[in-house]
Amino acid sequence: MILRLDHLVLTVADMDATLDFYTRVLGMTPAPFKGRQALRFGDQKINLHLLGNEFSPRAARATPGSADLCFLIEGTLENAEAHLRKNGVEIEDGPVDRTGATGPIRSLYIRDPDSNLIELSIAIPL
Repeated sequence: MILRLDHLVLTVADMDATLDFYTRVLGMTPAPFKGRQALRFGDQKINLHLLGNEFSPRAARATPGSADLCFLIEGTLENAEAHLRKNGVEIEDGPVDRTGATGPIRSLYIRDPDSNLIELSIAIPL
């Protein structure tokens, strides 16, 4: 039985741009290990593979820009939107109502440096 997600892997074209975006814009913490790069948030992490230098084993078609990720955020979407705009991040869509893993959410959509779709969401009380 699966308990929870421990980590996921993103293949990236520019390691520095990815680290900057996820730390400066999304507030994640760099978590390098064994000569590799990762990002930590809560009890999870994102391992980063540089395109052409991926760690094995890896996805069959490891490609920058192929991910669609949703993160639950602290605070309000209004504050998140202001923070994104202050950091020059274009909002692609939202706020829009969606369905998350545990119920209704309200989301903003942005793109990371590799054009992965990033959904930033808050839970909507029932």
